Amino acid sequence: MSSRLSDPVVRNRATFLMGFAAYFAVLWWFWDTQWVYPLKMFVVLLHEISHGLVAIVTGGYIDRIVLDPAQGGLCECPGGSAFLTLSAGYLGSLVWGGLLVIAGHELKRWSRQIMLGIGVAVVALSLGFVRGSFGLTFGILFGVALVGVGRYLPPVVSRVTLTTLGLTSCLYAILDIKSDVIDRPELRSDARMLAEMTGVPTVAWGVLWILLALAFSWLLLRRAYRKSA
Repeated sequence: MSSRLSDPVVRNRATFLMGFAAYFAVLWWFWDTQWVYPLKMFVVLLHEISHGLVAIVTGGYIDRIVLDPAQGGLCECPGGSAFLTLSAGYLGSLVWGGLLVIAGHELKRWSRQIMLGIGVAVVALSLGFVRGSFGLTFGILFGVALVGVGRYLPPVVSRVTLTTLGLTSCLYAILDIKSDVIDRPELRSDARMLAEMTGVPTVAWGVLWILLALAFSWLLLRRAYRKSA
């Protein structure tokens, strides 16, 4: 066993697995506390921004984004493809999470610049589209905090922050789909509105999305595991 651990590839992959397990243990333990709350609200913001961006790409526009302190959100984005826009929320926050993980794990040299860019983007998007005192305050403060991490703290902090934001986004997307769509299909969720539009049951959309989310997360973690060598 000691000879195997002396192999740099084995050691790096073992470190990755232990770090990943420790992250999820800590996140799970503190999931419903104030320490994780800002991360979850950031994912809600990613969810709503995803709706808006797809609306813009398909010919619509963003009227406003509202964040609810109870971890809810709303993006009013008329025009464009309603089908694609409704589908973009949960899946969009999942994709953003994957990009953040890749940025923190593979683009280490540029981690501080990426962190600065994300912070500036969050502030700009909040000022441009978020309405309501809570959402606007959260977006500005969270964006400024990310800028501070990228500007004043060591690069390793930016890498860890990017990875943490990305993994939290992926996990929250999966748990949110389960809670809002599968466990409570009567809620006025994205899946419920898609069901009304297409005739496909709400739960069917939830099952499809959660399978896609699990497959995406598995591929992401496998990629990170292989890159850890």
